[in-house]
Amino acid sequence: MIAIIGAGKMGEALLAGLLGTGYDPADVLVVEPREEHAAQLRQGYGVETVTAAEAAQRATTLLLAIKPQDMVDLLNELSPHMGRGERLVISVAAGITTSLLEKHLSGDIAVVRAMPNTPALVGKGMTAVAAGTHTTPAQLDHAERLLRTVGEVVQVPEKHMDTVTALSGSGPAYFYFIAETMIEAGVAMGMPRATAQRLVGQTIAGASAMLNESGEHPVVLREAVTSPGGTTAAAVRELDRHGVRTAFTDAIEAARDRSRALSEG
Repeated sequence: MIAIIGAGKMGEALLAGLLGTGYDPADVLVVEPREEHAAQLRQGYGVETVTAAEAAQRATTLLLAIKPQDMVDLLNELSPHMGRGERLVISVAAGITTSLLEKHLSGDIAVVRAMPNTPALVGKGMTAVAAGTHTTPAQLDHAERLLRTVGEVVQVPEKHMDTVTALSGSGPAYFYFIAETMIEAGVAMGMPRATAQRLVGQTIAGASAMLNESGEHPVVLREAVTSPGGTTAAAVRELDRHGVRTAFTDAIEAARDRSRALSEG
């Protein structure tokens, strides 16, 4: 039995991913305190909605998809009901370490820290996972299978999770920022917004596909577009003149440092 605790955007994406890949609604519990939304989940997905305590008692795997600031209170609520049976707790809350999860759960509960990103909402997510002290390889593989229902998954040591947050957790926002800038530039040059957005959106999607599927280094792919003395060379020269590379590096480091600060409380 799997319980999803928190049915916000990410929690509901995980729910849809599980059911869309063959999990039986009868094997999935959902904890959602907003009764109106809970009723929508029961009707739309055919799942049972329960309290957090009941989820802890009945489920062998618990997916915690709540806000980081609410995590300690939830863990303290769950802990007395976990019992002695085998349990796996997976957290997708930013900045919540495996040591914090273990500290507030009773016994030797297996925990996994996961960092998904918002493309999970359309089944194209990127999630990194790190195992806790008591987590077996089989349990980590199980967590991967569950999270793979909304995209790709990679295992990393926990020491890299703050960097993961900066690269892929926050990463979609960087691309939306670039897309917004490119679209606005097109509009400023007289192009209809819908056309500019279609051009930019597909260009980003295509470039991403080439990066993932070609196996080439980004420098090689960029140079293939950049003819000497051509339009791309002129554009890249301006980006370098304005220090865009340095700005992006600084931005990613700032995101990593903020994630680290959240982890430290």
